[in-house]
Amino acid sequence: MKQSEFAQIFDTVNIGLVILDKEIRVRYWNRWMSARSGIPADQIIGEPIFDFFPHLSTPSFNRNCKTVLSFGNFAFFSQKLHRFLFPFKPDSSFGYHFDLMQQSCTMGPLRGEDNSISSLFLIVQDVTELATYEQKLIEMNTIDALTGIANRRSLETRLKEECDRHSRYSRSLSVLMIDIDFFKKVNDTHGHQGGDLVLKNVASKAVSSIRKTDFVARYGGEEFSCLLPETDGIAAEIVAENLRVQIEELENHFHNNLIKVTISIGISSLGPGDCPETLLKRADEALYQAKRSGRNRFIRI
Repeated sequence: MKQSEFAQIFDTVNIGLVILDKEIRVRYWNRWMSARSGIPADQIIGEPIFDFFPHLSTPSFNRNCKTVLSFGNFAFFSQKLHRFLFPFKPDSSFGYHFDLMQQSCTMGPLRGEDNSISSLFLIVQDVTELATYEQKLIEMNTIDALTGIANRRSLETRLKEECDRHSRYSRSLSVLMIDIDFFKKVNDTHGHQGGDLVLKNVASKAVSSIRKTDFVARYGGEEFSCLLPETDGIAAEIVAENLRVQIEELENHFHNNLIKVTISIGISSLGPGDCPETLLKRADEALYQAKRSGRNRFIRI
């Protein structure tokens, strides 16, 4: 088969194909690469690829090129580790999770008739759709669908990690258990759509009221939990009171109705020998004490 016939095939495949010589100059740039980069083949062929993609000139990429050209090894650039080699826009709407096309790339040697390595090839595959699907699966397992914040499973994982870390380094850690007061009345009066609005607004307000290092999750129903790393009991009370006031002042507008709610909060701080389950149980007990003693308040035990 003639070289021109190979070129026709390489220009129709739905992958990117690049050939680089030993000076890392472009010898071949197929139609897929031209279409997604906006760089015509006749403009880039014969030029160093780093002139067009300077971000590729890293010790890692250069080391891989040298290994392939010197020893005939193969190098792989997975999407999970590298995301992409070439900053292209995603081809389809599947890429809405990503600003740039996610790629899986392979680098390998090309040998001449005497079996010596004359150049290397790069194969670029668009895996944005697969990466988006995987991201959706992760979100389904860790994100609460209604409120958009972390779910209980994610909370339990994060709490174990924080307990291990804070026990190891003798750091403070506090937990808030939060419950919307008389939430059943909200649902009975305004229906589940009104209740859902309140849940989303409370979740949003909780997230905006804490530090970036803190962690809020929907624990279940109208109950939320907040992890406060590097925070002792006294400091946790300040956070709880601020959150209580913010929710009390929150205005939830639904079908020309104003829905006002309050929250009760239970606080627990990590003590010697505490495990995640103990910490949550103690915060839960404090929450029910707060509800039994009149609601719209916090209690720490």
